[in-house]
Parts: sequence; structure tokens; C-alpha cells
Amino acid sequence: MDPLAITAHTLTSAAGTGIAANAEALRNGTSGLRACDLERVNLDTYVGRVPGVEAIALEGALAPFQCRNNQLAELGLRQDGFVDAVAAAVERHGADRVAVLLGTSTSGIAATEAAYHRRDPQTGALPPDYDYQHTQNMFSLADFVATRLGLSGPALVVSTACSSSAKVFADARRYIAAGLCGMTLYGFNALQLVAAQPCTPLDRDRTGISIGEAAGFFLLERPSADARGPLLIGYGESSDAHHMSAPHPEGLGAATALQQALDRAGRQGDEIDYVLMHATATPANDRSEARALIHRLGLNPRAVGSKGLTGHTLGAAGAVGVAQVLASLAGGFVPATAGLRHPDPELGLDARAETEDRPVRRVLVNAFGFGGNNCSLLLEAPQ
Repeated sequence: MDPLAITAHTLTSAAGTGIAANAEALRNGTSGLRACDLERVNLDTYVGRVPGVEAIALEGALAPFQCRNNQLAELGLRQDGFVDAVAAAVERHGADRVAVLLGTSTSGIAATEAAYHRRDPQTGALPPDYDYQHTQNMFSLADFVATRLGLSGPALVVSTACSSSAKVFADARRYIAAGLCGMTLYGFNALQLVAAQPCTPLDRDRTGISIGEAAGFFLLERPSADARGPLLIGYGESSDAHHMSAPHPEGLGAATALQQALDRAGRQGDEIDYVLMHATATPANDRSEARALIHRLGLNPRAVGSKGLTGHTLGAAGAVGVAQVLASLAGGFVPATAGLRHPDPELGLDARAETEDRPVRRVLVNAFGFGGNNCSLLLEAPQ
């Protein structure tokens, strides 16, 4: 496929606010997970809560969008000159030629949960100030960002569980090629997926996930003299529909997505420096993904898991992975797998607990969601 340039991006997560803070955490293995302190949640687990979200006030035309999901998006948009980069893109292409393609899994569900706690005790009616359209509605996020940035091009939200914000990169490729434009913790706990301690991807003693939150934004354009940067050179998507929540035990759908990304880029497995795995730290998920990697890349592939830094950010997981890989490409290092103490020999992966400083050229990013929604992205450093 023709590559797309990532000409601007930003990332805000529990590991840091902005690209530099997240890159430093990635290089040094500094985790942002902390004991769960969320209101109305009484679980023995760790979460990747982003500091400062509560202080964000959305005002004027943006006031109806006030909810944690959109507050987090606003905090993310304020970092790394991203708003200015979008404004420059509008100057180049026009506001109606810049699309807003975003991924989320739960949108502003916390606003609905809070409204349910304030129902009328007699009638059960929701409070009159509850605004579903601008909060929990899946489109709320794209509506907010488009309004915030003054964009009038296509806007959509992908919600395919934890592959959501990876799949929007594939959508961006399709949009540009077509000429169109350039109840969470308790639910996962019920599935017995939540760990009591910070998650430890790829570790022999891993027990489950830590839930986190994050906001990542990227500007993708056709490469040109004015639009240079790291490249999206391949993507792969599959829907194996093996089970509502469990992965295919042999990782067949994941392997299909991975191979599609390689094929679109015209690359072989031995041309990849490492794979940033989805690596949720559940026994079944890590094992399934490892089998997919070995099936497509060969024995003992170099692999990294980063959710020990940020937690599993669900719909934002793909965006977090892409931003972390961009930091790796720019900084010339292969990250450690955060929290790794005893690499699981059953996985057959080259996973390490220490950061390795060396040039990095190409990296695969995996993001796999419930229902077999799989996405792999192949990123390449600029020439």
C-alpha cells in the first residue's frame, strides 16, 4: 500500500502527559499504575488513572460535552502542539477535508452511571440534566473533537472493544485512498480478568489486567515535502468471532491481521525489529498472541508488552501502542516489558526486562478486542 505520514501526534496516559513524559516512562519502565481509588469502585486492583482530568472544564459551546471521556480528550488535545498541527492541516486542505476518526470502547459511560445514582426515588426517572447525546453516545467523542477543532469533514467513532483506536488507522488509509479526506472495572472483574496487583504482561506469574485510560491523537497525511514523519506502511484487520470475550487459542485471527499488515507493506517477518504486543497479562490472551507471532514471524520473535506502564486502556489501547512505538522509533530503543520478572518459557518469545538502546526501523503494533476484533499496524521510521 502507499504509506501515510504521521505528521503530528500526542499521547496522554497514566504514565505521563504528553509525548516526552510517556517516552521517558517507556524508556525507563516507570509505571503509572496505582491502587484503585475510583469513586464507587471497591475492588482490590490497580488502575491507570490519568491525573488532572477532573480539573478540565469544558465551557461555552463545549459545555454540553462535559464528562470524563471528553475531559480526557481535551487534556490530550492540549499537548505537544497538536491543535496547532491540525490548524496547519486545515490551512493546507480545508476544514471539510480533515476527518475525525476516533476509537473508544465505553465513551462517557461514567456520566450515565452517575445519572443512575441520582434517579428519582419514586419514578426512577433520570435527572433532567443528564445528556446522553453529548456524553455516553459513542459519537460524542468525535462530535466533541470536531467541534473543538472547528472541523467539518467526515467524523466517526469506531467501537470494537480494545482494537478500536488501532482500526481507525486502517479507516484513515481507506478514507484518504477514497479521496474523501485526508461499567468497565466491574464488567472485567466479572469476567475474572482483573489483577489485584499491577499487571505483568508476558510474565510466568501473570494473573490479569489493570484497567487504564488514555487519549492519543494522530494526524495522517499523504507523504510530501510538507508532510514528513514516521510512516504507517501496513495494516491488517480480521474478525475471527471465536468467542464473545476469549481469544482464539491458536491466535488464528490475530495471525491473519499480522500477515495482512506485512503483505500490505511488502515486508517479511525478519524485517521487523520487534512487535509491541497487545499483551493484556491474562494467561490465555498472552498465550494466544504469542502463538500468532510465532506462526507468522518464526521462533523466538522479539516482543514487548507495555500495559504495565499505562494499564489496559481498552478502546485507546491501539493509540497508546502507536504513540509508544513512535517514541521508540525516534529515540532509538526497544522498550522493556514493564513488570516482567520471570519471562514465561511457554510463550516462546524474546521478551526482556531491560530497555535495549539500538536503532529501530520497523515495528508491528497489535490491538485485539473482544469478539475477535483484531488489528495489526506496521510503522516505519522516516528515511
